[in-house]
Amino acid sequence: METRWPAALWVVRHGQSAGNVARDAAEAAGLETIDLAWRDIDVPLSDLGTEQSIALGQWWGQQPVDAQPEVILCSPYIRAVQTARLVAEHSRLEHVTLRLDERLREKEFGILDRLTKFGIQQQHAQLHEQRTHVGKFYFRPPGGESWCDVILRLRSLQEMVTREYAGRRVLVVAHQVIVNCMRYLIEQMTEEQILAIDREGDVPNCAVTIYRAHAEGEGRTDQAMQLVQANFLAPLHAANAAVTREPDATTAPKP
Repeated sequence: METRWPAALWVVRHGQSAGNVARDAAEAAGLETIDLAWRDIDVPLSDLGTEQSIALGQWWGQQPVDAQPEVILCSPYIRAVQTARLVAEHSRLEHVTLRLDERLREKEFGILDRLTKFGIQQQHAQLHEQRTHVGKFYFRPPGGESWCDVILRLRSLQEMVTREYAGRRVLVVAHQVIVNCMRYLIEQMTEEQILAIDREGDVPNCAVTIYRAHAEGEGRTDQAMQLVQANFLAPLHAANAAVTREPDATTAPKP
């Protein structure tokens, strides 16, 4: 029977960004706001994020041809695009189609954008209380999105992937919330399961979550694809590139 799913799927969080660095500085200083000159879509990679992306590209360049991406789907945010282009350049995959898709954009934080956890508590105490009560899966800040909103747009993306890239090898480059929400969809998780994974720690920058199609005759579950490894970091370790786990700059820290 003809497959409806990619032969392989890799989901990658972008390299460390200038926003990650600014957020760490704001948290350490006990500030309410994160000092960034760019709008979120324009935040670039940090020098370390560039190093991480190059390391990931070099690792892919060492893999067999049938273990390399045939298409790259990418968030339109600059930090993700820079990551994808560096990976393609340093893996000698410049010929691979790079397709930007706004459904892979970062979760929108609305009125809470650029606030630290302390800032949310100080400026929006009622929203902080509501978020704590409702939980991040369902809580939607004014002008922003809940995880459910992100999942809804990713369901549309998943339909496109199965329609246009069945049997092919697909790399997705996006953001921390996107990685977790794609795991929720592909692995058919519950709210409790994905939030338990989220509480374990942030998705490292340039970590790779790997899926493959079920082999013919293989014992199958009802899941679309088989998880091979989550948050694979060997490419960074091999290049002695520092591993970073900072949340994206626009999100409040975990409770």
